[in-house]
Amino acid sequence: MDINGKEPEKTVTKRALEGTLGILKACLNSKTVKRVIYTSSAATVLYNDKGLSVSDESTWSNLDICKNSKLVNPSYLVSKTITERTALEFAEKNGLDLVTLVLPLVVGPFICPTIPSSVSMALAMILSDQVDQYEYLIYSYMVHIDDVAGAHMFLLEHPNAKGRYICSSVERRIHQLYEFLSSRYPRFQLPRMEIFNGVTSYRHSSLSSQKLLDTGFKFKYGLAEMFDGAIQCCKERSFL
Repeated sequence: MDINGKEPEKTVTKRALEGTLGILKACLNSKTVKRVIYTSSAATVLYNDKGLSVSDESTWSNLDICKNSKLVNPSYLVSKTITERTALEFAEKNGLDLVTLVLPLVVGPFICPTIPSSVSMALAMILSDQVDQYEYLIYSYMVHIDDVAGAHMFLLEHPNAKGRYICSSVERRIHQLYEFLSSRYPRFQLPRMEIFNGVTSYRHSSLSSQKLLDTGFKFKYGLAEMFDGAIQCCKERSFL
């Protein structure tokens, strides 16, 4: 997840579209692929102009708002939104069974040698050199990595899965996240709460995972498991 990349919007979007459509065409031509699960981002939902208190799968980010974003790199927002919409349109036009899973910050244990960007953002208050990422946590939406894997398998096998599914289990404002972290991990020196007073962010609505829950999926992990796993992996790799 490269939300701070400097590549031009057209370059990023072209690459994402070509890669995604190439895979979907290969699946279609194989004649053996029964369903494709496309992993999308909450960026395709949250940057809308509807003034909603709750956003669901019917909500799409507005491209003009995405292009004028001062927080997240516009190229990331635009490419994610256009690519998911194009994938769904391609699937409908060609009779391909495509389900998209819309994810917020994915937090939990990791196996890669570097800290995943979503984990780095979630741990910004603990990782002392991540001050520039505080603004991403003003309104934070998270899900445990194992719930993400479980949701992929669940939707792959569910006979009636169709369209988009938001997969977000936890939502916190920055002061709530601060209180959780300071209480559960007192050994870490967190910044003073006053530092967040001047931090601003695009005003987001809540994210509803009700459609996913209504199909029978159940989230197994909460905020504690997300951060326990992420922090443990950071310790094992000497990031903390």
